[in-house]
Amino acid sequence: MPDELTAELVLQAYAAGIFPMGDQNGINWYSADPRFIIDLDNFHIPKRLSRIYRQKVFDLRINTAWSGVISGCADREQTWITPEIIRIYTQLHQMGFAHSVEAFQKEKLVGGIYGVSIGGAFMAESMFYRVSNASKVCLVHLVEHLKSHGYILLDSQFISPQTRYLENFGGILIPRSKYMTMLSCALQLDCHFN
Repeated sequence: MPDELTAELVLQAYAAGIFPMGDQNGINWYSADPRFIIDLDNFHIPKRLSRIYRQKVFDLRINTAWSGVISGCADREQTWITPEIIRIYTQLHQMGFAHSVEAFQKEKLVGGIYGVSIGGAFMAESMFYRVSNASKVCLVHLVEHLKSHGYILLDSQFISPQTRYLENFGGILIPRSKYMTMLSCALQLDCHFN
């Protein structure tokens, strides 16, 4: 893939099972094998988190704090969310492809998750929290939203020590070949995130 990042190129890459990540040298392109997805049909909410979600500890919103969410996700010691990534994904957000789910407390953004929606697939990119469980509650809200809008694929790309906990929610590794079949089916759907 070329180094120059455009919104159109990112969308084409996602449709081909490829995703970008930034570093100090520019943009790198990946197609993980095996691929880590969150199984929407077998999504599991741990009991304690389910109680927090039901108690409405957080005010959950969608697409109201894009800049705050992507900045919060980038605000860590090491990050692949470079200024160029932020610029392109903000364009994707403005075009209606990238979305954020946000957790607020007392009108303060305390957690969130963002990703890209194409057809019936949602590619979750990153999440952050400033209050315990805020990002996990955003994930639960995202999954409920995706299921209610007919989505069939929630892509988490690959597993890392920081994302291993997602296995508790139904995260599974699948061969890239199976992922590509699922992606192909998802891309045929006309799902609308908003």
